[in-house]
Amino acid sequence: MKVSLFVTCLVDQLFPAVGICSLRILERLGVEAEFDPRQTCCGQPAFNSGYREQARECGRQVLEVFAAADAVVVPSGSCCSMLREQLPGLFPSDSEEGRMARRIARRSWELSEFLVDVLGVDRTGARFRDAVGYHDSCHLARGLGVRRQPRQLIRNVAEIDFRELDSSDRCCGFGGAFSLQFGRVACALGEDKAESIRRSGVRYVTAADVSCLMHLDGILRRRRVPVKTIHLAELLAKFDD
Repeated sequence: MKVSLFVTCLVDQLFPAVGICSLRILERLGVEAEFDPRQTCCGQPAFNSGYREQARECGRQVLEVFAAADAVVVPSGSCCSMLREQLPGLFPSDSEEGRMARRIARRSWELSEFLVDVLGVDRTGARFRDAVGYHDSCHLARGLGVRRQPRQLIRNVAEIDFRELDSSDRCCGFGGAFSLQFGRVACALGEDKAESIRRSGVRYVTAADVSCLMHLDGILRRRRVPVKTIHLAELLAKFDD
């Protein structure tokens, strides 16, 4: 299987460790994965703001980079959702671009989904001695329906104290451009989520999207809540060796 890792813009520019950890996990499990440096944005920011032509241009680059991949693995529910649910609609269905987009959509997987549902893996060999809560990002849980897989992997991390958050699937408030256009609403949602995290007594909160974690980290710091954020890939890459 030829696996291509799509690291996303935020990971590439701000959280490169998430991409490195994703690659380490795949390699540890015997998967030959590649990172194509030609990859750029999936087009979601433009698409969500109504700029379909600009999103289509990003989509064409996605088609060029990932056309030959047997699987496209994404450490982001949000960007994976864009590839699977929105990319095909950017092109005429009877065009070659449309056919390519549908092939890529069928082969695109969020990281935890790929590990559990494609590889049949329920543990990565990670060990983490602390209390951790999990936040369901909206695109992953509601868009792709992925809820079980990340929890299955987290519970099988050795020595972890996994605690379910109340309202774990409530939006954190980020929503990309939403948090810029509706800052007060975004912060209010984030405050609710931060309070839920505080009540749980965890010392770490994890999620499959760095965008959610970036938003929550800022709110937790402002509230002086002593909880750190860690991406799911970083958690699953806490190997003993």
